[in-house]
Amino acid sequence: MKRIFTHIIDTLKETGSVDDHDVAAAIRQANRGLPRGSKPYAKRQLSGELSRIRTQDPRLYESWNLSPDQERSLEAAIRLKPRRTSSGVATITVITKPHPCSSHCLYCPNDVRMPKSYLADEPACQRAEQNFFDPYLQVANRLKVLRANGHPTDKVELIILGGTWTEYPVSYQDWFMRCLYAALNDAGEFDPQSPLSRAEGRSEHMRKEYLAAGMPADEQGNLSHCQSAQQAVNAGQCSYNQAIRALYGKDSAWNEQWTNAQSRIWTEDSPLPNLAELQRINTSSLHRVVGLVVETRPDAINPESLIRMRSQGVTKVQIGIQSLNQQVLDANNRSINIDTIAQAFELLRMFGYKIHAHYMVNLASSTPEMDTLGYRTLVRDPRFQPDEIKLYPCALIEGTDLCRLYQSGQWQPYSETQLVEILSQAVLDTPAYCRVSRIIRDFCAQDIVAGNRKANLRQMVESNLESQAPHVQEIRFREIAGRPFNPELLSLNDVTYTTSVSTEHFLQWVTPEGRIAGFLRLSLPRAIKDQRLIDAGIRPDSAMIREVHVYGQAARIHSQADAHAGLKGSSAQHSGLGTKLVERACKIASDAGYASINVISAIGTKGYYQKLGFNDNGLYQNRPLA
Repeated sequence: MKRIFTHIIDTLKETGSVDDHDVAAAIRQANRGLPRGSKPYAKRQLSGELSRIRTQDPRLYESWNLSPDQERSLEAAIRLKPRRTSSGVATITVITKPHPCSSHCLYCPNDVRMPKSYLADEPACQRAEQNFFDPYLQVANRLKVLRANGHPTDKVELIILGGTWTEYPVSYQDWFMRCLYAALNDAGEFDPQSPLSRAEGRSEHMRKEYLAAGMPADEQGNLSHCQSAQQAVNAGQCSYNQAIRALYGKDSAWNEQWTNAQSRIWTEDSPLPNLAELQRINTSSLHRVVGLVVETRPDAINPESLIRMRSQGVTKVQIGIQSLNQQVLDANNRSINIDTIAQAFELLRMFGYKIHAHYMVNLASSTPEMDTLGYRTLVRDPRFQPDEIKLYPCALIEGTDLCRLYQSGQWQPYSETQLVEILSQAVLDTPAYCRVSRIIRDFCAQDIVAGNRKANLRQMVESNLESQAPHVQEIRFREIAGRPFNPELLSLNDVTYTTSVSTEHFLQWVTPEGRIAGFLRLSLPRAIKDQRLIDAGIRPDSAMIREVHVYGQAARIHSQADAHAGLKGSSAQHSGLGTKLVERACKIASDAGYASINVISAIGTKGYYQKLGFNDNGLYQNRPLA
């Protein structure tokens, strides 16, 4: 490995920079000299080796005599999948255990190994199953992989998926959240008796306890556990919910095994702290929660559920819209109406949450024209206007009720040409304040009976839009990611729009080419009369900052490695852009007559806002406006 680093650093010294091609050349040269039968070197080993050299062989590291710029170039070159943290944070997705669902949509997968709508072959679902659906294990192991691949993990966005979060028992929600925070907190603490972090040591113990309880630990074991139930669901002999209750309910063998494992994992000698204490620790942890996301249904949104989620630290809510055509919703058994969807948007916005909507094209009874019109309604109608969208086509999965319509010819997937045109038009229709985060589900091609199987669908859409690129305003298309930029050339642009309950200001730092380097979402609410909102700290004279985000490769807050190397962050992060956005928002709110401003801060960002004059005030942080 030292030969590889010597080769890379020699190139760096000669040329001033290195890239992926230089790294690949160094690895090829080192592998040519290996004895036959030896395991070849791979790029995935380099980040971990660099960390080891820094801490265990400082004399070698110091002999390289790298400047901060050279250090950043080296780290960027050896990092695996840099896109994972190019938006400014490390994202970790965790999956809840299988649970009955109150809906029965035609298109929704019925994989009894997973929560409703998810399939066991999806990457996050595979990780969840391998970790017994334990949130602590999922986070701890994902952190380990990200760090080994060279990604900063100081700032973490946690995404909790698994159907309808609010349908899980409150006791389960509390346990799940406590495990998430505990895993992040423990990952920054080291066991004095071991070179491992506390999270790694506890993870080993937890895995042993689950195995000792008899829980399946591999794909074959989980398939055997669920095979007969899956066959019954696919044959229509029982429902998904009936199978889930039998497999995972309180009287099931799985639940007994899981309970036995839990009783040995969290004991009186090593209890799981309460949520408030774990959140307090996380405000200064080495791995801080800077965003926390849950998903639910629009009809599960009410002040009580939003207050509970806020106490858990949630900052963003994903809601399944799928369509804004009542005929299409009814035809797909959505059991929801447009007015309920609109009310969910209003409440989410008033509570300060970032709103992430799911929209599907090619549903039963829909047409390309209806899909395009519905999407335009979603992004333009003052009742909706989400901040972020998952936009993807309906795909036919074995075991869904949609199979019956497909077999009878009542539903057919769009052609590839139709699909690319519909999605391209949707991206063009997306306003500057909205981000299209996905254009495809992570379904494995072998799980799709009919419909799009191409994993590069987004690339196909963006290629189709090349000639119209100047007209694309959607955030993801414009975000600066890890590109270099000159801060002096940035301009602050205010995109103002009106919703049914507020005036919104989307403040964005943009380059001369239109790339976005950071943004802030400011809500100026009006006509707040609901006492439940006022009791939650949402008053008519208070504005609301719903999100502050600065792009660029995730910059470390306080890692030992960066301190050793003298690094102070890179790209747009840590360059004062966020502070300037907040000050501009405060001025806009003050000029509009608001007496104070709230911010829906994540647990790990509270310290940042405290430095900007915000103080804890119930579910939010608040700053008076003089």
